Amino acid sequence: MLDRITVRGLRARGHHGVFPRERELGQTFVVDVVLGVDTRPAASGDDLAATAHYGVIAEEVVAVVTGDPVDLIETLAQRIADQCLSHAAVQEVEVTVHKPDAPITVPFDDVTITIVRSRG
Repeated sequence: MLDRITVRGLRARGHHGVFPRERELGQTFVVDVVLGVDTRPAASGDDLAATAHYGVIAEEVVAVVTGDPVDLIETLAQRIADQCLSHAAVQEVEVTVHKPDAPITVPFDDVTITIVRSRG
């Protein structure tokens, strides 16, 4: 059973979407990540190098959001998951991408996608 390190509410402006206006003007995306990590080695040695450095991962997630645009938030979520899994300590990741300003013509609170990915 893996332990969980959670970072919620990472905000960044990206230019993702299928419509030209989304690509041109950009919009705010909010990301939550839940990292599946065995924290026992870090805890027993009080060693940051033996766990997932959530500060670094948060910066990397924001860099993905502000980076190369994609059409779908599904693709954005996958890119974020891949980045998180590039850290040796992260065995599994749950990524939720919120698109609160999605171009929908009816009142709504939020649009999200949640994916779960693991090593192997």
